[in-house]
Amino acid sequence: MKQAQAGARALTSWWSQFPLPLRRVVLVRLVGSVGAGGVLYLTPLVFHRADFSATSVTTGVALAALAGTVGRFASGGLLDRGWRCSWPVLLAVVLAMAGDLQLMLAHSLKAYVGGQLLLGLSMGLYWPAIELAVALTAGGLGSPRGYALARTADALGIAAGALLGALLAALGQIRGIYAVDLSGLALMAVVLLRSPFPAARQGSHQGHDPPLPFQQWFAPLLPILLLSLVATAVPVLMQSALPLDLVRGGLQRAPMPEGLGALLVGVQLVLLLLIQWPLGRALADRPVQQGLRLSLLAFALGGLLLALSAFDARLGVALVLAAQLPLAVGLAAFLPTATEAVVELSPPSRQGLAMALFSQCFALSALVAPPLAGGLLDRQGHGAGVWALLTVAVLLALPLVALIERHQRRRLLAVLTGADAQATAALGAGPDTLYRLELGASDSGPAP
Repeated sequence: MKQAQAGARALTSWWSQFPLPLRRVVLVRLVGSVGAGGVLYLTPLVFHRADFSATSVTTGVALAALAGTVGRFASGGLLDRGWRCSWPVLLAVVLAMAGDLQLMLAHSLKAYVGGQLLLGLSMGLYWPAIELAVALTAGGLGSPRGYALARTADALGIAAGALLGALLAALGQIRGIYAVDLSGLALMAVVLLRSPFPAARQGSHQGHDPPLPFQQWFAPLLPILLLSLVATAVPVLMQSALPLDLVRGGLQRAPMPEGLGALLVGVQLVLLLLIQWPLGRALADRPVQQGLRLSLLAFALGGLLLALSAFDARLGVALVLAAQLPLAVGLAAFLPTATEAVVELSPPSRQGLAMALFSQCFALSALVAPPLAGGLLDRQGHGAGVWALLTVAVLLALPLVALIERHQRRRLLAVLTGADAQATAALGAGPDTLYRLELGASDSGPAP
């Protein structure tokens, strides 16, 4: 009993170190992720059970991503005009409720697609606002640690939601995942209405920063956006293709029951939960390039193990299990460091749109990767080709990390020399970002 009380006090003390506004943002993300964990990862199994083809299921995911494009740019534009971050999130909550109700009752392709479109638009509105809210509420803690905490909350919520969904699947009530999500969305609305998130940084939408041509602030973002386009295909395929691959089986690997397949997907989410905070916290004190490079190498290893699992009847399941650790490491390294890279490389007056572009990478990956994966699964009957292509793609993205580092070093050089006022404004950085950029430059040799 005393040990439990001591543990509770230690957890309370740890939680109290974070600013109160940041804790509210993290709470909203945690609650939202519980419902999303079941919906994102288990919706393919819901409609697989309804005898939808893999192509139909993954096409619905892709159309949701297309709908999210509208929401992302609308959210980014509203944020750059000074809207509070909570308003796009509230709009997202309303749309997600409608989408959950549609999917809960859907038995036709038309109804399924309609529900996915509503959820896609909701996610488009949600992500730029909730991501920017972390940077705006982190205060003296610094946005790198803020993103590490936020991604830990995401991992906790998604793992809990996916495991709850696996339990519902085992009980034959898999559509209950939508009821779980609806409950969480209602709680999110209450929190947002009682404690609204802040607006964009003061002055960032009032013309206080020197105007920057599009190409000048977009060019430094391009490498991280291209890298993100590849890396974000990994969680998209974990949500869409992996559940289908597991229940269908590989060349030699036997098909798994739906409940076991859902539970195996949950293993990766539990691993992500366990390592997200320690790894994210460690990477928060290092240049973002280290986290990005680690994530790509981990994704490549995970993809390779998944591809090999299709060829072994005896070790196939063990290889799928083994793949979950590098995939979890890759996600834990990528998500906070990529978001922080966008913050560091974008001017304050364009951070809403920059977050929209970054979030759009998830949408584009979801638009391309699921139909491609679904088509390969339908034609080949296994997922070896899907995971082999993923491995090659992430390895080809490694040179982009060096380009990101080069842009950061140019920013730092412009600030230190005062040679380029617009570049200095584009950095939009306080001492925390300058310190991290200095680490990046020194770790890589003298600036050119």
